[in-house]
Amino acid sequence: MANNSYSGVKNSMVEANHDGEFGCTLKELRSLMELRGAEALSKIGESYGDIQGLCNRLKSSPVDGLSGQPTDIEKRKTVFGQNFIPPKKPKTFLQLVWEALQDVTLIILEVAAIVSLGLSFYKPPDAKRENCGRAAGGVEDENEAEAGWIEGAAILLSVICVVLVTAFNDWSKEKQFRGLQSRIEQEQKFTVVRGGQVIQIPVAEIVVGDIAQIKYGDLLPADGVLIQGNDLKIDESSLTGESDHVKKTQEKDPMLLSGTHVMEGSGKMVVTAVGVNSQTGIIFTLLGGGEDDDDDEEEKKKEKEEKKKQRKSYCSSTKAQDGAAMEMQPLNSDEGADAEEKKKANLPKKEKSVLQGKLTKLAVQIGKAGLVMSAITVIILVVLFVVDTFWIQNLPWDKDCTPIYIQFFVKFFIIGVTVLVVAVPEGLPLAVTISLAYSVKKMMKDNNLVRHLDACETMGNATAICSDKTGTLTMNRMTVVQAYLAEKHYKKVPEPESIPPSILDILILGIAVNCAYTTKIMPPEKEGGLPRQVGNKTECALLGFSSDLKRDYQAIRNEIPEEKLYKVYTFNSVRKSMSTVLKMADGSYRMFSKGASEILLKKCYKILTANGESKVFRPRDRDDMVKKVIEPMASEGLRTICLAYRDFPASEGEPDWDNENDILTGLTCICVVGIEDPVRPEVPDAIRKCQRAGITVRMVTGDNINTARAIATKCGILQPGDDFLCLEGKEFNRRIRNEKGEIEQERIDKIWPKLRVLARSSPTDKHTLVKGIIDSTVAEQRQVVAVTGDGTNDGPALKKADVGFAMGIAGTDVAKEASDIILTDDNFSSIVKAVMWGRNVYDSISKFLQFQLTVNVVAVIVAFTGACITQDSPLKAVQMLWVNLIMDTFASLALATEPPTEALLLRKPYGRNKPLISRTMMKNILGQGVYQLVIIFSLLFAGEKVFDIDSGRNAPLHAPPSEHYTIVFNTFVMMQLFNEINARKIHGERNVFDGIFNNLIFCSIVFGTFIVQIVIVQFGGKPFSCVALSIDQWLWCTFLGFGSLLWGQVISSIPTSRLKFLKTAGHGTQKEEIPDEELEELEDMDEIDHAERELRRGQILWFRGLNRIQTQIRVVNAFRSSISLYEGLEKPESRTSIHNFMTHPEFRIEDSEPHIPLIDDTDAEDDAPTKRNSASPLSPSPNQNNNAVESSNHLLPEGPKSGTPSAPGSPLHSLETSL
Repeated sequence: MANNSYSGVKNSMVEANHDGEFGCTLKELRSLMELRGAEALSKIGESYGDIQGLCNRLKSSPVDGLSGQPTDIEKRKTVFGQNFIPPKKPKTFLQLVWEALQDVTLIILEVAAIVSLGLSFYKPPDAKRENCGRAAGGVEDENEAEAGWIEGAAILLSVICVVLVTAFNDWSKEKQFRGLQSRIEQEQKFTVVRGGQVIQIPVAEIVVGDIAQIKYGDLLPADGVLIQGNDLKIDESSLTGESDHVKKTQEKDPMLLSGTHVMEGSGKMVVTAVGVNSQTGIIFTLLGGGEDDDDDEEEKKKEKEEKKKQRKSYCSSTKAQDGAAMEMQPLNSDEGADAEEKKKANLPKKEKSVLQGKLTKLAVQIGKAGLVMSAITVIILVVLFVVDTFWIQNLPWDKDCTPIYIQFFVKFFIIGVTVLVVAVPEGLPLAVTISLAYSVKKMMKDNNLVRHLDACETMGNATAICSDKTGTLTMNRMTVVQAYLAEKHYKKVPEPESIPPSILDILILGIAVNCAYTTKIMPPEKEGGLPRQVGNKTECALLGFSSDLKRDYQAIRNEIPEEKLYKVYTFNSVRKSMSTVLKMADGSYRMFSKGASEILLKKCYKILTANGESKVFRPRDRDDMVKKVIEPMASEGLRTICLAYRDFPASEGEPDWDNENDILTGLTCICVVGIEDPVRPEVPDAIRKCQRAGITVRMVTGDNINTARAIATKCGILQPGDDFLCLEGKEFNRRIRNEKGEIEQERIDKIWPKLRVLARSSPTDKHTLVKGIIDSTVAEQRQVVAVTGDGTNDGPALKKADVGFAMGIAGTDVAKEASDIILTDDNFSSIVKAVMWGRNVYDSISKFLQFQLTVNVVAVIVAFTGACITQDSPLKAVQMLWVNLIMDTFASLALATEPPTEALLLRKPYGRNKPLISRTMMKNILGQGVYQLVIIFSLLFAGEKVFDIDSGRNAPLHAPPSEHYTIVFNTFVMMQLFNEINARKIHGERNVFDGIFNNLIFCSIVFGTFIVQIVIVQFGGKPFSCVALSIDQWLWCTFLGFGSLLWGQVISSIPTSRLKFLKTAGHGTQKEEIPDEELEELEDMDEIDHAERELRRGQILWFRGLNRIQTQIRVVNAFRSSISLYEGLEKPESRTSIHNFMTHPEFRIEDSEPHIPLIDDTDAEDDAPTKRNSASPLSPSPNQNNNAVESSNHLLPEGPKSGTPSAPGSPLHSLETSL
């Protein structure tokens, strides 16, 4: 293939030397892996004889694997390559510097500085300066003129500072992601056979010729050929886009491809291609993954290599086929709607998080305001100057004076730019990044490995957690504690002597062969510790049971190796049982089964009695057994497993193994065991914390309802006396489906608020529940749902949830792939930590905003009014840049790294519609702003009298700095410093110093800023327009600064509820608000950049406006009578779907409550009741899927895609079609 030309060249040389070593070349193997099914088999047949022949050529043994000698492994790596896809080169520091320089405000500043520099070196001819007007006069001795260049140079210097700081931040962020990613990669291990031993090695260490063991839930790390398989089914949608699971057998299709998921079964494969030569690797290199390309950095850094490969190949196929290429389809493919919805849901994942959306929007709005202010400032300055010089003084424009006038205009321009610089809060994105990166780093210590940055902050909004039981709430160390054996119910494990030997033999044989051979019990790591359980924990309990009965299961396994098992029906979520068939010496077959007791007992027709004989087991006996044995066990929180067997006599010939219903029936029950999985000691406390924090914990489990209820009570999910629901999967499905068997949202809405335990649930039920809660509109806030999962089947639910937690230890690769956060210790209490961190991120940003906006408001107003009244900004350009540095970079560091406290868990979650700036914060911002403005203006206009110094107002061009203005500047900075301490609390708490010493970064930054400020004032001189101040003056400045702390106490005494005029600000952009046309363009970009959207919106609105007017005219003509119909069309936002409302768009000041869009909110405002009523036929039914939207989009290729998505039946829909 063309893509790998470079490796082709390398390899052709290699092939020459190594041909003698291995019996096949890299090229042969690569071309072999491109074939499928029958073609591949015939190719293997003609080239190698059979799969055994292929193994021999690769010098590997199907039973013992590779020898594992380092020299051999190295040789294989040189010949066939390593299992590693080279990541994209990180951006160099210089590239990051260059990117930071692209900032518009910085460019404006640079231009201004360079112009100012150029002009300062230009010496005007010695014309009489007096002719040029009053302003230009003034004593300017020689060395003052010399110093004219300093201002320009200082501006350039501070620009360089800002750029370096930004670049450094980006660089360290990138480095952190790399570290995180390599950590994820090292954690990914795979099971291979080397030297006859089964060992786990990191995925990157796998080489061609390795014999890898694959099992349910694995993500295949390399291409290979199947040597031996049991009931193996693979989901190849990530490569082919076909969502159906592909059955793999040695006879029909033995080709296994990297990046695909094992959905069922187990087996062994010989690895034939790794890294860039595997199928995914080839696709990846075709897409330029190995080379340097600038497509999706963030995504790349965060995702594992595998994910990247899949994402790429998956995108390429998605373009071809719409719905089929879901990365993981829901298990039953009839949910086509889900596929559509998944495709949609892919976008917000890439979109900047909710928080970043809100922030960017806010930043753009503040920036616009700043731009307007600075433009006005410049215009006013220029007009005043011109009027004063040419009209009041009546001077002619003198040629010789031109450079002097130009210098004035440049000075005005620089003042304007500084106003702009201070107004634009470029620290916002920085604060988010720092805060998130800091949290992610710290969350690693709390056992949360965050894979998507925004998951961290979404967790703070979580209102519901759907948790698995096994391993998350419980310890996942299963032990058999009760058994019903030989017609007797043992409350503890029986002595082997008390059991008839014939039963014991069958029991132990059944346990040994009918547990996956990958499951073992290993000796404890430390002396006196518990034995280690490896593999499936339920099976470990059974193997432990056989050890408790003083029998060795390993001896049986040595006698019957895995190759000798005649057929294996592996466990899956549909069967809920596992069976293994042995061929006996006399030609008969014996099948052992184990599974959930209520399912397997229905298939038992006989039961073994105390004397070792079998007797008939009637439905009546079964009911007795359920009542007397199973229910008592379950009510103690035990999981009940039934072990059974069946003989197929040789006389009947070989049964039809594919007809499962006939095979898995007529069983003989051997025994029923009760397996206990103790609740983790720290879970009840963690759940109490969640409930106090306003988060509902629900338990979704595959266990039976009594076990589930018992454990839920132990954990505190259910309290005695509550009227909460515990449902089984069947009952849940019966209640949420209508007569046609379709799921109805209204029905789910009746159930989920009360539901606490869902037992015997299939993965689809879990997905349905999560989707139902997320789409629900019963509660006033959209629910934000976190889900934990470990199995492959949890993939869809994890993807659908707002935050998916995968288990780091017990989790399968598929689950980890679909998740946002991996719990490295599988512990529920780590989720509570994640909630705490998530809320902390939100609060940190709000603290920063509260501080930042105060400075912004004050600095802009001071510069503006100062400039207009005194024709010169009291705060000079360089000083402004310093203030900007304090308030942006340093403050974001200081306030974004506050550690979380338990107090965060005492409040209810913010909704997604919660504005960033609450009314309390607005009160603080305005209050502090007023204080600072009063102080600064008093100093500005009366300062010279108070301190008895020369006035600094109306100084001529290039005049030396004055004490007066230095005091103004110094006081301003002092007030910011003390206000930074105020900003630490945003909910109106009194004690702002609370826990201040826990945050060393904060203390050191405040202290450091103070020191630097002293240096600037005392030794800054001309560049900073400062004069050294006396101790007296310093004390006054500091005292005035300190006043802001005292004033803060006064503000917090005023109850917010009294101040009706305060408004909130900073709602996010709704996904729905992005018009469809734009979404399509955005499909190609990787992140939706809100700032760009804001700027491009203008043009789009034009066209949409025209389009809409035409549509409306047509609609009016069509429906003269009914108002409501085009009322619906008129609505500006196209609500793309009810699945992803982000937060409400408009930065509405008139609107004191955040406006929460309900589904039925088709009319813009409910001003007239009549409109409401007439609009009712319009409101789409809540369970409507996205198909309506999809279809209306396809129907309307060139029309305005902005109609309300309407149910296909509604009049509006047919109207749209006709348009």
